[in-house]
Amino acid sequence: MTATIPFDQILSEMTDDERAAVDARAAGMLAEIDGLAELRRLAELTQGQVAETLNVKQPTVHQIEKRTDLYLSTLRRFVEAAGGELELRVSLPGRGAFKLTGIGELTSGSQR
Repeated sequence: MTATIPFDQILSEMTDDERAAVDARAAGMLAEIDGLAELRRLAELTQGQVAETLNVKQPTVHQIEKRTDLYLSTLRRFVEAAGGELELRVSLPGRGAFKLTGIGELTSGSQR
């Protein structure tokens, strides 16, 4: 039978670099944003400001924020208008998580 090791003991035996890596991974896992409106608010932007960047009217931004099914190009433009960069990650059972690249406009240096 395997003995249980307290989490505090595991932490105390980690190097500073290992603890920093665990903290960074935990922060990434916890940093989730629920929807585009929350992303815009986190970026401290109004719908009008995003609309101006996207060269659309404010009601269009409202509609985009309410949609549950978007083109990747629309999502990418919205994220960039909020000052971010869109990255797609795929998790496969038993294989881990991967950054998905090479999809149309998501590739670096692509034309808009």
